[in-house]
Amino acid sequence: MTKRIITTANAPAPIGPYNQAVLVNENTLYTSGQIALNPETMELVMDTIEVETKQVMDNMKAVLQAADMNFENVIKTSIFISDMNNFSKINAVYGEYFNEATAPARETVEVACLPKNVNVEISMVAIK
Repeated sequence: MTKRIITTANAPAPIGPYNQAVLVNENTLYTSGQIALNPETMELVMDTIEVETKQVMDNMKAVLQAADMNFENVIKTSIFISDMNNFSKINAVYGEYFNEATAPARETVEVACLPKNVNVEISMVAIK
């Protein structure tokens, strides 16, 4: 097994003992969860739930690109949200990044609290 750490300045730097993503055997990417941190300022972008979700997905896009992948490579996503009442708004923004016919498997879970008290965190698994 080979393991390569994926990092990019185009997504927020880790705020703990983890990496943005790990590429295994040069074909399977496991991403850490992304929240709505602006990678340039490391400030949260939380104007609305839609703006927050877009920042999360743009951060994820940067991580995928650092591994020479895109959203078409994603096979599984995990979405953690602080309030299930925001699901439809989060889902609408999330859906803009995928082709519905080839969208990945996914779970969406409401949790009690997320890092920095954000409203949404998303992680992904992708393959080449």
